[in-house]
Parts: sequence; C-alpha cells; structure tokens
Amino acid sequence: MYVSSVASRCDPSMSLFKNSDSIKLVVVGDGGVGKSAITIQFFQKLFVTDYDPTIEDSYIQHTEVDGQWCILDVLDTAGQEEFSAMREQYMRKGDGFLLVYSVTDKQSYENIRHFHTQILRVKDRESYPMLLAANKVDLVHARAVSEDAGRELARALAAPYIETSAKEPPLNIDAAFHELVRIIRKHPQQEEKQRRRRKFGKCALL
Repeated sequence: MYVSSVASRCDPSMSLFKNSDSIKLVVVGDGGVGKSAITIQFFQKLFVTDYDPTIEDSYIQHTEVDGQWCILDVLDTAGQEEFSAMREQYMRKGDGFLLVYSVTDKQSYENIRHFHTQILRVKDRESYPMLLAANKVDLVHARAVSEDAGRELARALAAPYIETSAKEPPLNIDAAFHELVRIIRKHPQQEEKQRRRRKFGKCALL
C-alpha cells in the first residue's frame, strides 16, 4: 500500500492545508480495467505494466483543484468477484466514485450498471457523485466499446463521461480525479458535510 503526504490538519506548520476538506474517492470497476494503473499514474506519475490484482490500496495526498486545496483520500478497490463481499463496506465510505471500464472489454462496460446500482443502494440515494471513465483508449486497434456507447451509458447513469489512458503519455488522468472532486463539491451532501465541519470546528488527523 502506498500512502503519500500524510499530515495533520491541526499542525500549525501546515497552514496552507489546515482548512482543507478531506474527500474520499473510491475507484471501482471490474478486475483488469486499469483502476490501479490510473490511481498510480495520478499519485506517482508512472505507468505500471504488470497486472497485480488489488485487494484494497489507499492513497492520500494534498491536491489543489480550482485553486482550492483538499486532502484527497483515494481507495483503489478489488474488481474480482471473489472480493465482492467487501464492496458494500468501501461504498459506504466514499464521497464520490470513479466508475472505470476498459474500452477493450465489453463485459467490463456492461458491468458498470451493476456497480452504479449497488452504490445507490448502499448510499440509499437516487443520485450520488460519480464519474464514468472509459480507460485504455490508447489501445485503438483493440477497442471494443465506442465513445458513443460510453457517452450513451453515461447519459443513462446521469454521470459525466471521460476517456482515459494511464500509459505514457497519460490522457485525462489528473482531469478525471479533479472533475470528480468538482462533482462532489457541488453535491448537496458535501455542502452539508462542510457546514457541519465549520460548525463544530473539529480537528482531524489523517
């Protein structure tokens, strides 16, 4: 597990970050769609070529989005069905979800609806902050899911759509995480969370 830039919001030496909001993102999708590659590219700026199935990895760093700092806590989750019992637990934690499928794998595209439905059921909401990411778009000749099909699914799920590639040079990796932060910030639940934080002024260690 890789963790970066872990800090206390109460450390006076961290004046730039002490009022940062903590935002937990969860990356979900089938195994092998590139969830770990996307996450590692965002945090470490490198592309991993060897596929090592993830059980659960957490990454933390301070991130600036639109001039506003936040403590970004990203959970990279297992896509394999044998770990499905863990899904509800991590879905309860998330402030927002990056739904990832591979454009080379039609089944991973079809299975996004299942993840979407499960998130809404666990959250007991009709909508929740999510972003649909069509990954591995660099593999042009192996593409099995078109951009039009991806956008159609995004419309059906009422989620924004983005195409990504973790391979060098990366495509829309930072943009995907930053856009999800924007979606979360605009969501009524996040606004309520911020109001509670300002009201109670609690000091959190991360």
